[in-house]
Amino acid sequence: MREAGMGQQRQMEKQRELEEAGYSEPYARAMAVLAERDERARTGKVVIRQSDREWLTDRMAARCLYYLDHHYEDSANVDWRVFCHDIVTQSGGHRHQGGLALFVLEGRGATIMDGVRYDWEAGDLVLLPVKPDQVDHQHINLGGNAKWLAFIYSPMWQAVASTMVPTKDRPGWDS
Repeated sequence: MREAGMGQQRQMEKQRELEEAGYSEPYARAMAVLAERDERARTGKVVIRQSDREWLTDRMAARCLYYLDHHYEDSANVDWRVFCHDIVTQSGGHRHQGGLALFVLEGRGATIMDGVRYDWEAGDLVLLPVKPDQVDHQHINLGGNAKWLAFIYSPMWQAVASTMVPTKDRPGWDS
């Protein structure tokens, strides 16, 4: 949830910067944004090192590391969210439209999706399908260091008007 606020704040800052630079007319603003995306694609990082990012904690994850996300503007790719989730015991529960892939890096675990348990282990790919009524899910560590890498293609996520709705905080979360 904190990320959504950061993204909105950054959008407002960008809007202000464009207007201060003389891009107040809609077409000029659009061209400036496209030029910025092009510049980023040409000059942004093509290798994101784990050491470039920090592990975060929140109500969903005890340990989560975002490689690509809307609050990082240093990569050559602007359309993907990629993050590593270390499932210490279990994640918080939440729902959204789905449409993402989770590649299991280590350990064993399960995803409870719409009340059905799906077990997984290192090397597996877990798919959260796009569903009109959203996908309610939570992840559980069943052994080892259960860790997966998530891939979300932002234009698709936005096209289905996906929202993230928390349903249960992870164990140990103290807001």
